Amino acid sequence: MKNLKQILQFNKLLVFLGIFIFIYILFFTKIIKYSSKYDINEKLVTGIITSMKLDGNKLTINLKAKENIIANYYIQTEEEKNNIFNKVHLGSKVYLRGSFSGPLDNTVPNTFNYKRYLYNKKIYYIFDISEYKIIGSNNLIYKLKDNLFKKIYNSENSDYYLAFILGDKALLSSDIYNAYQKNGISHLLAISGMHINMLVLLISKIIKSEKKEFVVTSSFLLLYLFLTGITASIMRAILFYILKKINKLKNLRYSNMHILILSAYIILFIDPFMIYDLGFIYSFVVCFGIIYYNNYIKGNYFIKLLKLSIITFLFSLPVTALVNFEINLLSILINIIFVPWVSLFLYPFTLISFIIPFLNPILSFFITITNDLNIFFGKFSLLINIPKMPIIFVALFYLILLTKKKKNIYFLPLIVVICKLLPLLDFNYYVYYLDVGQGDSSILLSPHNKETIMIDTGGKVEYKMDDWKKKKKTYHLSDNTIKFLKSKGITSFSYMIITHGDADHAKESLNIIENINVKNVVLNSGNTNYLEKEIISSKINITKKYNLKYFNIVNLNNDMYDNENDNSIVNYITFLGYKFLFMGDASIKVEENLLEKYKITNVDFLKIGHHGSKYSTSENFINTLKPIYSVISVGRNNKYGHPHEEVLENLKNSKILRTDLKGTIGIKINRNKIKINYTLN
Repeated sequence: MKNLKQILQFNKLLVFLGIFIFIYILFFTKIIKYSSKYDINEKLVTGIITSMKLDGNKLTINLKAKENIIANYYIQTEEEKNNIFNKVHLGSKVYLRGSFSGPLDNTVPNTFNYKRYLYNKKIYYIFDISEYKIIGSNNLIYKLKDNLFKKIYNSENSDYYLAFILGDKALLSSDIYNAYQKNGISHLLAISGMHINMLVLLISKIIKSEKKEFVVTSSFLLLYLFLTGITASIMRAILFYILKKINKLKNLRYSNMHILILSAYIILFIDPFMIYDLGFIYSFVVCFGIIYYNNYIKGNYFIKLLKLSIITFLFSLPVTALVNFEINLLSILINIIFVPWVSLFLYPFTLISFIIPFLNPILSFFITITNDLNIFFGKFSLLINIPKMPIIFVALFYLILLTKKKKNIYFLPLIVVICKLLPLLDFNYYVYYLDVGQGDSSILLSPHNKETIMIDTGGKVEYKMDDWKKKKKTYHLSDNTIKFLKSKGITSFSYMIITHGDADHAKESLNIIENINVKNVVLNSGNTNYLEKEIISSKINITKKYNLKYFNIVNLNNDMYDNENDNSIVNYITFLGYKFLFMGDASIKVEENLLEKYKITNVDFLKIGHHGSKYSTSENFINTLKPIYSVISVGRNNKYGHPHEEVLENLKNSKILRTDLKGTIGIKINRNKIKINYTLN
């Protein structure tokens, strides 16, 4: 009875603490507004290097100064790169000269917000280093971390060593890491309870006394927590182990659920911003699900593994859907294959190989098998798109899981189906001018997503680069576009219109085609360049005709010119009585020809030609069209000086909307009104 009373009292205490933590988080993360201790115009910074990453010719360091700062240094020569770690050490005091810049909010809706991510880590500025000088050495613990980091970095299989030992996935190639994410097994790369339990098991084999083992293990784990950068998943796993061990040694008889909740409270009390950390959310949600359904995880090893995989999948589903807007149904089966392989073999063998380096060739063989299997399964993913879930549906999903009633479980697919159907109930038209930097990309959506059109894809011009400058972490500019589309429930395009083959308009075509079902592609009438040939080779239907009900599209530019810009498709699109004109990169010469051929006036939205170049958008053209809104798709601080002052002067009687200032420009249209939103205000 005494123990029962103690547990009941503890339950009340947890509820009280939960209310306190909620208010505590609300106060310190929402009510209090934080700002930098630095002036953005300052040029000098002094601090301690707490972590660093080298990728290609870019060295990124985390600096502990007046506040935490991320600083980037671009290495000038291959020789400097080879010697950089002989000069720069973790824990060293460093003097930096350079300039501050503020991170941006996400400029494409429903994508990763880097500024908010940094704010939650109390980082307000990024510092671009022009010159650095080491002015102090590191202490003993930092020296240990530095030596460990350098040894890993210079080792064969450094990518997996860094991931499994220090919990840093920076050296994994983008293809491999993306495959892990696609297969729903990226959690195997994050150090968590599985890895901590393995380390604890190794120590327990050496030290037989339970109390001595607890002291030694706890001390080692706290040191390890520092070495790995105090990430949420490791913090949760270590704190859970320590509290669980105290619970056992003191015979407190608290459940694992009590200990998990108490662990969360302690972490959030230390850092309330952890509530927004994706690693924290995944770690606690999945661990909660496993403990909550622990009595159901019975049977032989493979049956247990299947049940565990299903529970993990269900509890992580809403989080994954809110982050990626899709889930992989095959991840349940893929986890059954990869979890025992990685946890029981690859991870421990990686640790052993690091200690005994001559085993590296064998480890390389096993890593190759792992990577090949990972990429193989990625090709057969059964991806289900889940548009952005309303919070009420997320809450309902978890509420059903908490009932533990088998008959209620069948409502979970229904919630997913409803979320998929919601965009189809939308009767509005949408036009998006995406912020793709110095490039063009626009999207038009009809009511109920019946007709979906993309005009250009954006893209960066790539220049030849020495191998030592090339980064392992690569990304496609259109990855944000794809994520945005999936958040809106868009998994196919009726038409992709490529106005012309320049990289800033067409470079991302293949990545879009690989991830979104493109039914038809429209190309211009000019000569076919290498990008357009790649599109044609993808065997997608190439057409000049439109079969549309909601949109009326006419190409106004069918003449042949001697350059790709002037051969741009000029799209004149009308619906609900509204007029939209997309000029591609057409010059003043094309504009004059259009004025001779067509009588177009009172355009509602004019997408300005050639990013606001002085060679487009003549005064005569604008005075004739009389656009209400003029949209300029242009990169921030671009080297071309776009948009040109003369163009801005010509547009003074219309409302100018620029993607470099407004981010993505979204227009919601129905028969009654127009509403314009921007990602940057």
